[in-house]
Amino acid sequence: MNEQNVFVVGVTFVVYLILMLWLGLVAYKRTSNLSDYILGGRSIGPTTAALSAGASDMSGWLLLGLPGYALVAGFEATWIAIGLLAGTWLNWLFVARRLRVYSHTANDSVTMPSYFENRFNDKSRALRVVSAIFILLFFLFYASSGLVAAGKLFETVFGFNYQIAVVVGTVAVVSYTLFGGFLAVAWTDVVQGLLMAAALVLVPVFALNAVGGVEAAHLAIAAKNPEMLTFFNDVKGQPLGIIAILSLLGWGLGYFGQPHILARFKAIADDKDMPTARRIAVSWTALTLFAALSIGWVAVGYLETDLADAETVFMVLVNSLFHPVVAGILMAAVLAAIMSTADSQLLVSSSALAEDFYKAILKKDAGDAELVWVGRGAVVLIAIIALVLAMNPDTTVLGLVSYAWAGFGAAFGPAILLSLYWKRMNRNGALAGIVLGGVTVVIWKQLAGLGGVFGLYEIIPGFILATIAIIVVSLMTDEPEAALVAQFDEVERKLAS
Repeated sequence: MNEQNVFVVGVTFVVYLILMLWLGLVAYKRTSNLSDYILGGRSIGPTTAALSAGASDMSGWLLLGLPGYALVAGFEATWIAIGLLAGTWLNWLFVARRLRVYSHTANDSVTMPSYFENRFNDKSRALRVVSAIFILLFFLFYASSGLVAAGKLFETVFGFNYQIAVVVGTVAVVSYTLFGGFLAVAWTDVVQGLLMAAALVLVPVFALNAVGGVEAAHLAIAAKNPEMLTFFNDVKGQPLGIIAILSLLGWGLGYFGQPHILARFKAIADDKDMPTARRIAVSWTALTLFAALSIGWVAVGYLETDLADAETVFMVLVNSLFHPVVAGILMAAVLAAIMSTADSQLLVSSSALAEDFYKAILKKDAGDAELVWVGRGAVVLIAIIALVLAMNPDTTVLGLVSYAWAGFGAAFGPAILLSLYWKRMNRNGALAGIVLGGVTVVIWKQLAGLGGVFGLYEIIPGFILATIAIIVVSLMTDEPEAALVAQFDEVERKLAS
């Protein structure tokens, strides 16, 4: 990209960032207490909730990691998209409304750790602290994936040194999350979600036109490697096998335990708006996943040479296909994808430190104003640690996301689902499931190099073992106290009304 084009793209980036900062300032004026900062006062509508959940879910990997995977793996990448789309739908169908109602009934729980504590009346604080520890652990990797994506973006577009690029991206994300809190994150997510969808649709359409249409793109892929057009073989022609297919589909299990997505369910103003939000969210997800895959597939025929880094394929196509002004807007979509997830991750992590460590353990009488500023300080601290983790330029966005996604899905997914549907579940079962699910992911990941069954994506064994642990330990220990049973019944009545 020549200097004039770089300047035009740079101006577009600056305008976009000013808009995001303005939204953050408006949200700052409406943030007066911790509930406002963490959940926006439970005031967002169905469209905002749906687009915010989708944008915070998909992150930079949707524009970098998934198209890059489709570029090198062909139709094999479809299995991930199927799992993610199914997971999105099932999460909105089975978790969203129940969690909104239950989190409010359980002493207005605004964070996931506080929900577990109040749901099971855990006076020991063990559930709250253990949950917060796993949130901080896995979000450090998740947030760093966004900073890696930001580094690749600024490195590719502006030719920045990778490390400098990561720092620039970190400052951009922290700036509006720091002050505006959840409302800033939710409002900017709407803009970012729409921008991401538009960019993901435009790029493959223009690329298809450049290669001569769908049939020409199909023939180009077949000429390079016909195995890329198969769903059940890898690019070398070897059968994928049940472990590989289950590992790709297993991404869908992660949705039930993602704190930044579940926060959108809790923040919606009226639980009866969930069906509308679900339709919007599932439609957005289906559109963007198919478009992201299409970018990688069309690029196989469009690109004359292989890319050194497949995860830059979206940016390479944008630079090649569009005028600098349009390219700048589309490149801002990558920044939008990065920011929309990283801000949510930083916010959830800061709430874990402020609400679940600082208030729960260090200063129980801390007021809302104090907790909001502790949360803001935590945003900066966590961003700095994630920045250090992101400094390795050889790190892949997809690799970091897959690990964090598995950690949250296995540690919290079974606990969330069973806590919403099983009256007999107790505090001991919840604690056993969270610990075993999270620890299994960490250990299984280290054993992946052994191959065989350890090649299975770590979320699957983690999810299964956590579910078993919750059921077995709950049945082996005391039944929940009468007040918790009554609380469960109250939620059922509210859901039925």
